[in-house]
Amino acid sequence: MGYKGPISQRQRRFGEELQRLRTAAGLSAAEAGALVGMRGPAVSHTEAGRITLNAERLAIWLDAYGCTDPVYRSGLADMARSTGKGWWSAFEDRVPMLSLDLAEAEDRSIRITNYEMLYIPGVLQLPAYAEAIYEDSQGDGKWAIADAVAFRMERQRILEEDREFHFVIHEAALHMRFPGDEVMRAQLLHLLDVAERPNVTIQVLPFAAVKKPPSPGSFLCCDPGCLDLSTIVVDTPARAEHYGDPETIAAYWLKFEQLKDLALPAVDAAEPRRGTAMRDSWGLLHHLLYLIQV
Repeated sequence: MGYKGPISQRQRRFGEELQRLRTAAGLSAAEAGALVGMRGPAVSHTEAGRITLNAERLAIWLDAYGCTDPVYRSGLADMARSTGKGWWSAFEDRVPMLSLDLAEAEDRSIRITNYEMLYIPGVLQLPAYAEAIYEDSQGDGKWAIADAVAFRMERQRILEEDREFHFVIHEAALHMRFPGDEVMRAQLLHLLDVAERPNVTIQVLPFAAVKKPPSPGSFLCCDPGCLDLSTIVVDTPARAEHYGDPETIAAYWLKFEQLKDLALPAVDAAEPRRGTAMRDSWGLLHHLLYLIQV
């Protein structure tokens, strides 16, 4: 059965994984199709994310491709049977498709890591902060600012769920004053509040870091419980790009580990404070709060 409407990132990724496995097994599309009673063109459409694949056919293909990893197989099966529907469905035609793809990728994840250079991470933003970003970045006016802000606030529901979050924020983002001093102060206080949640870790990468950061831009990694099926979202000047090839996945998970090592120790409100106010992320955030006069 074919999909109706635009092909989502999950659908494309599912097809790409099938194509990669088939190619590695040395089978043609026609040969793979013969295993499950499909013609070669139907196999190609499946690998392009245009048509669905039932559990029985998926299992036959994975067996033929020599795929034995139970976690990976389970992850692919979840991708195949997903309807792609969720809270984000209410925002169809109100926000870009890439935003819907991001929400679905986050919803499928058990672990999310995020490095941001110039802005507070989206799921940690207050409404007034997000509104200030969209007011400055709306180009052709196709998408309403109110919808974009509402969508970003809805994304934050995942913080309440049983997932692990780790954020590394460059100090530059904490010095930005574009939302105004009052909003920025409230935003810094919000970071300290969110960091008290047991499933959230926040670190600051300071200007005084002793080595150059291993990434020139912001990125987000969504782990659905199988690293090989992770989604990497990289910000570019034009748009956010989604990646799922093994080399890019490995490279960005390594980058995040390196950023964690470069950043100040995580915010920990229970940690006793001694010495300079900037020796950890908690101290640096409080130092910046002191500098903002409201």
